[in-house]
This record gives sequence, C-alpha cells and structure tokens, in this order.
Amino acid sequence: MNISIALRILSDRYWKITFRQTYWKFSAFIKEVKVLIFHSDPCLRRHVINDFIRHAFGLVKPVGGQTEERIHAAVDWLLRAQAASPDDGVSLGYFPVDGIYQGWRPSYPETTGYIITSLLQYSRLYNKPNVKQSALAMAQWEIALQMPSGAVQGGPVTSPDKQTPAAFNTGMVLDGWCSAYEETQDKSFLEAARKAADFLYNDLDENGYFKTNGQYVSTGELKTYTCLCAWAMYRFGLLVGDSRYLEAAIRSIEAALEQQQSNGWFAHNCLSYSKAPLTHTIGYALQGILEVGVLSGRDDFITAARRGVDPILDKIAMNGYLSGRFYSDWAPASFSSCLTGSAQIAVVCFRLAEITGEAHYALNANKLVDFLKSLQALNLSNPALNGAIAGSFPLLGEYMRSGYPNWATKYYLDALMLQDRVVSKQIP
Repeated sequence: MNISIALRILSDRYWKITFRQTYWKFSAFIKEVKVLIFHSDPCLRRHVINDFIRHAFGLVKPVGGQTEERIHAAVDWLLRAQAASPDDGVSLGYFPVDGIYQGWRPSYPETTGYIITSLLQYSRLYNKPNVKQSALAMAQWEIALQMPSGAVQGGPVTSPDKQTPAAFNTGMVLDGWCSAYEETQDKSFLEAARKAADFLYNDLDENGYFKTNGQYVSTGELKTYTCLCAWAMYRFGLLVGDSRYLEAAIRSIEAALEQQQSNGWFAHNCLSYSKAPLTHTIGYALQGILEVGVLSGRDDFITAARRGVDPILDKIAMNGYLSGRFYSDWAPASFSSCLTGSAQIAVVCFRLAEITGEAHYALNANKLVDFLKSLQALNLSNPALNGAIAGSFPLLGEYMRSGYPNWATKYYLDALMLQDRVVSKQIP
C-alpha cells in the first residue's frame, strides 16, 4: 500500500472522529491485544503472534493443492461450532477473548441458514451422511425459531419476545430450507420456506428494495447487498412453480443495479460504512446478481456481475492478499483483509470461470483461495482454531476482530469446493 492511500484511510477513518471516540476505540483494541497476547493458552498466543508477524512483514506463502484435505477440515470446524452451542444451530463463532475454550458465541440463525446449503452439498460430493443429518437438524432448528410473520430474527438466537425481523436473515435461511427440501422432499421445510418467501415478497417496496433491515446494521439507508435474498426467492419460485416469486427476485436485482456505478462499484452496500463497503457485502451483492442472472437467463445480470468483480481482480496481490474495503474509485480503504469477502469474491470468480469459460477468473480465484489456505490452521492443540478462517487478516484487523465467525469458514468451504470442481474440469 502506498503512502497516499494510507494517508487517505487514516484521514477518512480515524482523524475525523472526536478525541473521545478515538480514545474508546483505542482502549478497546488494546484490551483485546492484551487478552490475546497474554492468553492462558500458549497455542493461541503463538498463533496470534505468528499471524501478526506474517501480516507485518508480508510473509504469507500461498498453499497450492491440499484442497480436499482443507475442505474436510473446514467442515469439521463447522460441525464443532454446531456442537459448541446448546441447540442445533451453529455458534456465531469462536472468539478467544471470551475465554479459553469457552469463547464460542450463541447460535446464529442467519448464517446457520446458508451453512445448511454448504453442508448438504458437501455431504453429496464426499458421501458423508452424518454431515447431511447435522445440516437437516439445523434446518429443523430454524423452523422452531421462525417468527409468526415468516421472518427470521436478526442477531444471535434469542427468546421469542426479543426477536426482531430482518429481511436479509430471512433470505439466508430461506436458502437453507430450499436446500433441505430438495434433499428430503420433507414438506415441513417447504412450508417454512413458503412463509419466509411470502415475508420477503411483501417486504419489497415499490422500488424493489427490502424494507426490514433489522436492528443490527446501520439504519436510514437501503442495503444493496440484500439482493442476495433474490437468489433464494428465485430458487423457491422454481421449486413451487410460482412466477410471483421469480418476478419479485428479478425486481430486487434490477433495483440493486440502480446502485451500480459505471465502474462497477455499488452504493449503499455495507453493513455500517457505505462510503467504503466491505468485500463481504460486495461479495453478497455480486453473488445474488450473478446467480439470479444464471437461473433467469438474464445475460445483463451476468454482465453486471462481471463489471462489479473485474476491477477487484487488479487489486489482488501476487500472494492473494485483498484489502477488506474499497472506496468508490476502487482504492483500498482498509489496512486489513476481510477474509470472508476474499472467499466470496473467489466464489464469484470460480462461477464466472464456469459460466464464461474465461480462465483468468479461475486464476484469480485460485490466488485468493490459496492465500486463505495459508491462514487456515491445522493440527493445533486448541481444537477451536483447527480448520477455521478468521474474520480478518491479521486477526486484529477491523472485520470481526479477534475472532472466527462461522460465515468466514462457510464461504471458504464454498470456495474450496468450487476450486475442487473447477480444477477437475481443467479450467486453470
């Protein structure tokens, strides 16, 4: 990163807030650093220090091959995250600042939803019936949590009296229910999916945007990345043969494209800081647009997805490192990498390689995934770290700092399975 970009980030993100805000941000950061560096688990301490050194001195070496081994390790970690919760949901993630081996957060309905799809795909590809049963248990657990409106709650699992609806979360669980129904033909999954799809259908405003963002993201603006819900809606519409859901999904994608600039960047496309969205939410938007384009035969959607990912390819370092945020001119806007976003961009690129046959998409996806492989810990004495992908690189970076959110490993798993598939088809 050159000096001018670094100064732009510092000025924009850290020098425009009050002294009090700066103090509390820095104090919280230092507290987490102390907890990690002086943690009672020597394995974790070594892991954190090594992570910092590799980031500071650019010492990450991409890992080629080992794809299937790392797929299994990622799935094992996701199942460990499910076992760590008192129910059949998947823990939000492991955050060691919460205590040695006790740092598992409560189950997270939103991401458990789309983890179902990943695990069912894995169980089919690698003949793992036990994984299928775990995924279906997640889907049944989601049914028990569904709100009377058909919505899925925002945030970690909570009691019914404290649930608040969120359109995005509903779409992610709808995706899991569609996959569970396709796998089993169990009508309970289809009924839950219908209620969720009806909630989303009725939540679209006249312009094609979802209204119910929920309380866990910044308020007062639309969220472009919620167009990922359109993919689940389209899947459901195909399952039940109802064009209303297909048409609503198309409207959602067309609305998202209203936010795309000529250079491919999307406005209003972040959880909390739309001036410089995360690669995580960029990935959400691109995947929704691309996959609805494929299912509906809309080449203009596929072209828009290409327009949104192509500028990112030039920003991937030779070793696969990618900045975690980007300004509207595609200048990097973070000193750390959002690893979930890197995996999501890889997923989009692998899919574009399959769809278009253009090898450069697969080449760039491989760079991203091989970088992530080098950050996936294996064979450590702390089982909560084995197989997982952190929120950020370094671990103390800005996205989901100091922890391992389950969705980072989920998207990494998706990217690995695509790498395995695309490479087997001899697309470089």
